[in-house]
Amino acid sequence: MSDDTKTNRRTDHGHGRRAVLRGAALGAALPLLPAAAHAQTRNPGPSPVPGSRPSPDHGSASLRWLGTSGWRIDVGDRTVLFDPYLTRFRTGLFEKAFDPATKIAETDPGLVREYAGSPELILVSHAHWDHIADVPYIAKATGARVVGTETTFHLLVAFGVDPLQISVVKGGEVLDFGDGLTVEVVASLHSRNKKHAYFAPGTLTAPPATVPATISDLPEGDTLAFHVTAGARGPALFLMGASDFAERQVEGLRPDVAMVAVPSSSSTHRYVPRLLRALGRPGVVVPVHWDNFETPLRGPVRPDPTTDLAGLVAQVRRESPGSRIVVPDYRTVYGADMRPRA
Repeated sequence: MSDDTKTNRRTDHGHGRRAVLRGAALGAALPLLPAAAHAQTRNPGPSPVPGSRPSPDHGSASLRWLGTSGWRIDVGDRTVLFDPYLTRFRTGLFEKAFDPATKIAETDPGLVREYAGSPELILVSHAHWDHIADVPYIAKATGARVVGTETTFHLLVAFGVDPLQISVVKGGEVLDFGDGLTVEVVASLHSRNKKHAYFAPGTLTAPPATVPATISDLPEGDTLAFHVTAGARGPALFLMGASDFAERQVEGLRPDVAMVAVPSSSSTHRYVPRLLRALGRPGVVVPVHWDNFETPLRGPVRPDPTTDLAGLVAQVRRESPGSRIVVPDYRTVYGADMRPRA
């Protein structure tokens, strides 16, 4: 979920109007093209360590942005999903009034077939609706293993997912799924709004008494990030679901590609400089969680007017001029180096 408050939207109409205008200006300044990448020439980061992983082959993996923080990662005939939110529905978040009592929509099976494929693994950063709402259906329909927090576990069990299908993690685990596919779990943090709070905090220690029916029935339940090595010759990917992080947890990961959530407030101190430094200034930085995720996934990308995509891009250029920045869209399939595939 976006780190701007999902409760402030009822009253902040003046700010909303200014944000819409800013979003329109952003759309003009940063056209959302399939190859919206910005190459740099000077890299201030550390030199490669002898014996470190070689640069990934372009064709060793394919990646597709599913909007919000979601990704589909294909390595050969294996598919990994991260925070797949496909069946989007309106909550009033991007309109006049956010409604926490919005009912959770039923998953669209056609969208799952089109975008999710047949995953063997689903990684879940946290349990807010825009990260987990489609996971129960996908897990039950495909038999995919789900990796997430204890809260994610209890919610999925309430939705009817087999408990033996879910792996509960806390951060620090390195999970080996064979043939070079590994997942390092990173303890992380949910982003904060201007009041240093966020929607639906809290954790679960048991399944809820009734099946969750509204978005407010889905608490955050702690937040994770994931460092995924996509095969023996594939890229190392840093995946985050919210625009905050635990600096000492990500220190030294050094991914090839970092999926960086765009903040909509400045509550996190020096967010971009600290994150890029801790990650070793990745070769490719991909902004995520900046789109209006209540518009159809099959349509064009529309910016969330409360996030500052242009501002994050400018900060990345300044803090890590050797990083190539790729602004993704829904329709493009990217290679391991985040260049569009033919």
